[in-house]
Amino acid sequence: MNVYVLLAAAIAAEVTGTVSLKYTEGFTKPLPTAVVAVAYGAAFYLLARVLTLGMPVGVVYAIWSAAGVALVAVIGALFLGERMNLTMVAGLALVIGGVLLLELGGDR
Repeated sequence: MNVYVLLAAAIAAEVTGTVSLKYTEGFTKPLPTAVVAVAYGAAFYLLARVLTLGMPVGVVYAIWSAAGVALVAVIGALFLGERMNLTMVAGLALVIGGVLLLELGGDR
C-alpha cells in the first residue's frame, strides 16, 4: 500500500479522535470515549506502519502533526462554532509551509 495513503489514514484517525474528545465530557460518555480510544489506536498503528515502510520519522511526524492541527482547526471553525481569525490562518499556513519545506528538502 502507498505510504501516503497510510499516512492520510493515520491523520484522519487522529483528527477523528481529537474532535471526538470534545464530546466525551471528561470521558463520562461511553460512545465518544470509545471512538477516541479506537481512533487514536488506529492512528498510532497506521503511523507505525508508515515508519516501517521507510519514511523518515521527522517527515512523518511533521506531516501528521501539521495536517492534524490544520484539519482540527478548520473543523472547529466550520462545524463546532470555534473562532478563527486571519492571524490563526496565517499561522496554519506557516506550519503547512514548514512541512512542505521539510518534505522538499528530504533526500530523494
